[in-house]
Amino acid sequence: MKTNNETGCALCNSTWGEYYRKIDGQKMLFCCNICADIFEDMVKKVKEETGWKKLNEVELHGNYSTSRNCVARHGKKQFNYYFRTYSNGEMMEFRSKDENKPI
Repeated sequence: MKTNNETGCALCNSTWGEYYRKIDGQKMLFCCNICADIFEDMVKKVKEETGWKKLNEVELHGNYSTSRNCVARHGKKQFNYYFRTYSNGEMMEFRSKDENKPI
C-alpha cells in the first residue's frame, strides 16, 4: 500500500523512528507503535465502509491535533474521509466526506 508520506512514517512522515508492522501483508515503516495502531485502525475502518479487500493507496493531509483529510484508492475507485485521534492513538472521529455522516 502506497502513501503520500514517502520519506518517513507511513502516517505522519516523521523520520525519527524505526517501527515496522505488516499492514495487509506489507511491511510498512512507522515512527512508533501509536502511529502504526492509528494507521491499522484507519485502514480497517475504510475497508468496513467501502467493502474493499485491500487499499492501493492512501493520501493523508493533516496531523493528530488538527485532524486528517484523506483519500483512499482501490483501482479506479476512491473514498474521501476525515478522521481525528486522541494523542494515545484512540479514534475520536471517523467520517466519510462523501456522505458527511459519522461512521
